[in-house]
Amino acid sequence: MLQTRLATAAVVLVAVSFPASAQFLPPSAKPAAPKATAPSPRAASCHNGASFDRFLADVKQQAVAAGVSQRTIAQASPYLVYDQGIVNRDRGQRVFGQLFTEFAGRMAAPYRMQNGQQHIKTYAAAFARAEKEYGVPPAVIAAFWGLESDFGANMGNLPTLKSLVSLAYDCRRSEMFVNETIAALKVIDRGDLLPDEMIGSWAGELGQTQFLPVHYVNYAVDYDGDGLRDLLRSGPDVIGSTANYIANGLKWRRGEPWLEEIKVPQNLPWDQTDLSVQQPRSKWAQLGVTYPDGRPLPNDNLAASVLLPMGRTGPAFMAYPNFAAYTEWNNSLIYSTTAGYLASRIAGAAPMRKPSAPVAQLPFNELKELQQLLVRAGFNVGKVDGVLGQQSRAAVKAMQVKYGLPADSWPTAELLARMRGATAQAQPAGTIR
Repeated sequence: MLQTRLATAAVVLVAVSFPASAQFLPPSAKPAAPKATAPSPRAASCHNGASFDRFLADVKQQAVAAGVSQRTIAQASPYLVYDQGIVNRDRGQRVFGQLFTEFAGRMAAPYRMQNGQQHIKTYAAAFARAEKEYGVPPAVIAAFWGLESDFGANMGNLPTLKSLVSLAYDCRRSEMFVNETIAALKVIDRGDLLPDEMIGSWAGELGQTQFLPVHYVNYAVDYDGDGLRDLLRSGPDVIGSTANYIANGLKWRRGEPWLEEIKVPQNLPWDQTDLSVQQPRSKWAQLGVTYPDGRPLPNDNLAASVLLPMGRTGPAFMAYPNFAAYTEWNNSLIYSTTAGYLASRIAGAAPMRKPSAPVAQLPFNELKELQQLLVRAGFNVGKVDGVLGQQSRAAVKAMQVKYGLPADSWPTAELLARMRGATAQAQPAGTIR
């Protein structure tokens, strides 16, 4: 659930290192303690030129100061080695074309919905307990469980401690991963897992719902009564821990919905269709928003946003305050919307309607060009990489408003043409382009 793992909106391109690898190594095939690999040739600049060994010694001191025993430090040390390959993976996350409907069609497929429903039956007691204690519906937990690891089938196959300490030495997110390394040592120290059992994704996430170690320390609970918080092998522990994190870490609101498909009218004020805009359901009903089959929305004051992951001609959803838990779990709009949709399907909702016609999308090079034009217009879109995240979506909406286009945050050829024209007009005479 690493927050930076999918830093894009549900718009055409996705930057990926998610959910856990399909090459899961079962606990019965534990690897031998890894041999140390050479650190990067140049000492990381963010550590005042300290070598990896000096850096690691400091991390161990910080861990001891945080309460980790010397016995655990010694036990974990063979696994605290640098791997440049992990750092390379972090810096080189792949980008590929993907529409929300394609992604959701694959990740929220019927088999995953049915598997979620079956797991709710299999672990009925644990799910009922979790809903009573934390207020999180079984379908919400089951959807994350299915998306993150296919219910434990694909948890990753890399030594967690090596991944964490390598990313901690790298300067990109050093402080974050130092804290995660220390948290992983705390998990070992309290007896939940042994160092050689810590096998997960390359980004250091662990278990069947892919907890970062800090979340493991703060939210993992013993739900099967064996005295351990085992998120690798215990279904009840996975259910209780995930519910605890959603409720207390992500501030889930008991008894409230999260995401529902809707039908929007052609004359909806599109500039209001954004997660940052909340209106009472009664207001959306007055504007002509209905359920997909035409039934009216409840005439109440429950706050909600209209979410259009592919613009006004694509699927439409009513996102409630609880949807914020999904965007906190993973800040990619394509992932969070898919997770909310899968949860609704597991809970019994009908499949989402297919768009009446294919939704036009800009190719990668034109998306990147649009970002460049948005930057020239004064917008901060983050990295200009052809991946439209929330900042780019907000900039697209602002320019759509400026040009009198439907402001649904979806980048179109018409918007690109308008911005190209404005740039050409602003070009001084005689300038060589």
